[in-house]
Amino acid sequence: MSAKINDMYYAYSAIEDIKEKGEYGGVVTTIMKYLLEEGIVDGVVGVTEGHDMYDGVPILVTDPADVIKTAGSVHCGTLNIAKFVSKYLDGARDMKLAVACKPCDAMTIRELMKKGKIIEDNVIMIGVNCGGTFSPVPTMNMIRDVYELDPKDVIKEEISKGKLIMETADGEKGIAIGELEEQGLGRRENCQRCNLKIPSNADMALGNWGVIGDLAGKATFIEVFTEKGADALGKVIDAGLIATEEPLEKGIKIRENINNFMLKESLEKKEVDYAGTTGDIIDVFHMYEDEFSKCMKCYGCREACPLCYCDDCCLETEGPEWVPGGYTPAAPFFHLTRLVHMVDACTNCGQCSEVCPCEIPVAKVWSIVNNKVRDIYGYIPGMGSDDPLPFTDHVSKAKWI
Repeated sequence: MSAKINDMYYAYSAIEDIKEKGEYGGVVTTIMKYLLEEGIVDGVVGVTEGHDMYDGVPILVTDPADVIKTAGSVHCGTLNIAKFVSKYLDGARDMKLAVACKPCDAMTIRELMKKGKIIEDNVIMIGVNCGGTFSPVPTMNMIRDVYELDPKDVIKEEISKGKLIMETADGEKGIAIGELEEQGLGRRENCQRCNLKIPSNADMALGNWGVIGDLAGKATFIEVFTEKGADALGKVIDAGLIATEEPLEKGIKIRENINNFMLKESLEKKEVDYAGTTGDIIDVFHMYEDEFSKCMKCYGCREACPLCYCDDCCLETEGPEWVPGGYTPAAPFFHLTRLVHMVDACTNCGQCSEVCPCEIPVAKVWSIVNNKVRDIYGYIPGMGSDDPLPFTDHVSKAKWI
């Protein structure tokens, strides 16, 4: 059997231990294990639990027996896997990798491929649908204070039918995402305005959206986007390691509706975040002058950003003091200097805001700036010229840009 671009499947693993531990049939884990066993890739990159389920850490697996460590979702794994690939694995220059990536990971990997920092021919991107991730400490506090549960008792969490559901051994408790986010809880802010939920810029995208009928909760919905993805998936199917079925038409429509609903929510969030940000890019920075006045130039945002990749940073070539403002305040000048690299590249992954000790909404400002550039030039970071855009008739290209 040969998979083709645009093919869609319901699928589940034929390997029982992976099927049991994996999320919705364990297909992602099965594909990566096969690619590693057959020598098609030299390593598999994924996320695994560190201290607990609230501690997601990147992992490189080179032994097929260890791939199962990446099985299952870690929604509090707020890292961007592209940084791990580009900085610590030398951009896949000397090894072939299969990378499990959520949409912002895929966008950042694509952007780094364009800039020659990740070698495209050496990477297979296995995309996973994502409705958003959660910052670990605020999430544990939310579980304790709002859900009235002990975070240690939660064995699984998921977003389903507009609710954030926490599962314990005693059952499930769900609260509407909108209700949580009105209180400043729930998904990370950048996730709330993200405009890519199904990673159509990966080689294939997998998730549970649209799996209905007897396979609901037991299988994965797969869509193929590239020849590379079709070739890899076809080999796994032909090896008998995953079982496939043609998706139900109703399921395909449900998946589309879920995607559209989330994109619509993201557009609404962006309208709120961008309200009043008229004028040019400098005007945007001026609007956030009070927030930027807190900046102590710790360089945390630069270190966390997967698209800050220079070996010799211009902010340090003359010593760390040269940016106007000294250490306190750094005003916007430190960030304006970074503007040169970020203005066309930001993929809204939120790493900068995640690490900022002064709680400056850095990611929000970059998102506003980046969208102003899109309005003028139509350039979409993280999307290749041939990648299908994540909108349907209900979400126009003009609005998405």
